[in-house]
Amino acid sequence: MGVFDVGFVAVIGAFAYAFYENRNKTKIKLAQSQGSSSSDEVKAELEKLKQRVATLESIVTDKSYQLKDQINKL
Repeated sequence: MGVFDVGFVAVIGAFAYAFYENRNKTKIKLAQSQGSSSSDEVKAELEKLKQRVATLESIVTDKSYQLKDQINKL
């Protein structure tokens, strides 16, 4: 290998390494952006579930529900 061949391989290697770093940074940014959107979805789902639990608690603690339950046990 001559001097020019070594220089050529070094330049190609530098470009390949720069491409690899840029690709990894893009992957990380993409994962972070998807993580925040899925985080928002999880928060929305959690809020819906909290509302449903509150509704169920109000039904169960209602006196007419407890009365029906006691009648059914008899």
